[in-house]
Amino acid sequence: MEKTPSVYDFMELIRENNPDTEHLCFRSLHARLQREPESPAQLQYTGGTTGLAKGAILTHNNLVANVWQCREWMTDLRAGKEIFLGVIPFFHVYGLTACMNVGVSLGATLVLLPKFKTEDVLKAIQKYKTTVFPGIQAMYLAIKFESITGAMVVEGYGLSEASPVTHVNPFSRISRKIGSIGLPLPGTDAKIVDLETGSELGPNQPGELLIKGPQVMQGYWHKPEETAETLKDGWLHTGDIAVMDENGFFNIVDRKKDMIKTGGENVYPREVEEVLFRHPKIKEAVVVGLPDPEKFRGEIIKAYIILKENESPCEQEILNFCSRELAKFKIPRIIEFRKELPKTIVGKVLRRVLVEEELKKQK
Repeated sequence: MEKTPSVYDFMELIRENNPDTEHLCFRSLHARLQREPESPAQLQYTGGTTGLAKGAILTHNNLVANVWQCREWMTDLRAGKEIFLGVIPFFHVYGLTACMNVGVSLGATLVLLPKFKTEDVLKAIQKYKTTVFPGIQAMYLAIKFESITGAMVVEGYGLSEASPVTHVNPFSRISRKIGSIGLPLPGTDAKIVDLETGSELGPNQPGELLIKGPQVMQGYWHKPEETAETLKDGWLHTGDIAVMDENGFFNIVDRKKDMIKTGGENVYPREVEEVLFRHPKIKEAVVVGLPDPEKFRGEIIKAYIILKENESPCEQEILNFCSRELAKFKIPRIIEFRKELPKTIVGKVLRRVLVEEELKKQK
């Protein structure tokens, strides 16, 4: 019995079916792109960290614009001389744009690894002398990146609905602002608006981050209601709570949907998590809001913690640490120690999965 292959070669399929159409196919595609830059190029499905994944309609113009926005920001990149290390999968919009598309546009060498393993990444950096490594926080922490490599970590921000990059820090140790997502890319407008009224806010006032620019999607595939909620008057409502300082640098506070309401107070999980990360025994931490079984506080705060290797769990020690750093209503009421956390393919913790697990326990 002939075994069905798991992967098919696209060009081979074309040749097998009609060898004369190979060049016509690509000529037709090129001509179409010249005529229809606003036609859909791909459906980029969101990570689904807060609910069901949605297909963001990204046009050819969206993707090309974001490549050139990135290149205009990264002024030191040299055509034909850069070596990109690709660990983020290319089906994820960050890997697609920041590694593959930007790299190809530069004629760069792409060094590809199937998944992130610290030892493999370090070997690749040493062997190929890579110059650009698009990654996520967990990857750089695993390597202790700047102290070991001498290279500079530059923080930024993006989302599937914006192809994805909207903000990046300056590529300068002097100008960058550590902990910030940086400044809007060329051609990108950004503002912070009040969560209730939608009015624009001034510096250092937290509200929802809105984005406008050529990289913003057309909408969600076959989801008109969700599209209308997310795209209003040309502005993309990101669902992220952020602040902008007096110098125009933006900081993400948390996801709007992740905000915990407890005892009449609003608590941002990220603030609690940042305190937990400072504890010397903690490797990873995530905080969620759960329904209060006594229906007194609305929600109660629960922290899921992964300890560093060879560390022993001590709940009271962590609570005492939190009490020195946080207001009383922000301190987790429940702590659970775990070996691992549910995550997306690029390492984002799936809070909704943790909440769903807890709700099932309560039934």
